[in-house]
Amino acid sequence: MIFQDRFKDKVAIVTGAAQGIGKGVAERLAKEGAKVILVDRADIVLQVTEELKTEGFDALAIQADLETFAGFEKVVAETLKAYQKIDILINNVGGTIWAKPFQHYKEDEIIKEINRSLFPTLWGCQSVLQPMIDNKGGVIINVSSIATRSINRVPYAAAKGGVNAITASLAFEQAANNIRVVAIATGGTEAPARIIPRNEKPMSAEEKIWYQEIVDQTRESTLQKKYGQIEDQVNAILFAASDEAKYITGVTIPVSGGDLG
Repeated sequence: MIFQDRFKDKVAIVTGAAQGIGKGVAERLAKEGAKVILVDRADIVLQVTEELKTEGFDALAIQADLETFAGFEKVVAETLKAYQKIDILINNVGGTIWAKPFQHYKEDEIIKEINRSLFPTLWGCQSVLQPMIDNKGGVIINVSSIATRSINRVPYAAAKGGVNAITASLAFEQAANNIRVVAIATGGTEAPARIIPRNEKPMSAEEKIWYQEIVDQTRESTLQKKYGQIEDQVNAILFAASDEAKYITGVTIPVSGGDLG
């Protein structure tokens, strides 16, 4: 359901906006009145943004590597140049690259998982704080995961545990500045095949077995025994970012069919 003008005149940055949940969030924000900055390092973010602009929505594409502080500083600078303020940040970048028992991870793989699923959120939160303070408030939504209690993805779990900790601590620290910080812990979510996969190498036969174990465990851990839809995550993220949730901050909300992670 689209709420007309729920985000009218709000300036919202959405990271990982080229596909999946991020794309869904960016599209809905635009349709509900926001000026949307779609951020991704993939070229397809340009196409997604052009489609929104063709429909008459106010959208800006920025390509950046959000695993670096400089990448996020670029996003903030270009957003302020275009719109002079930042009201909302949706930290959506992240996702499991490998799926296997922890003893099979290599050192560089662990580092890449943390860089992918923790640092973009950390840099994002830090980069938007001063603009939000100058703007007398703002909302940060961190997309987390119930995989903090899962199998075959310990480094990813560690990263998302960090996201939850950032959410709680930053909300405590910034409440006096009228900045809310909320995490949405996504459960298993059905989505179209990624146009650009997180892992460029095809899975081996053994890795396919390990990945299927994640799928089976995720379904079994939910009360509803099924995956959700992208729309389920988008609905929760937009609610948390809206004024309807103005008395909610510092918490991680599971959207996972009853799996608390």
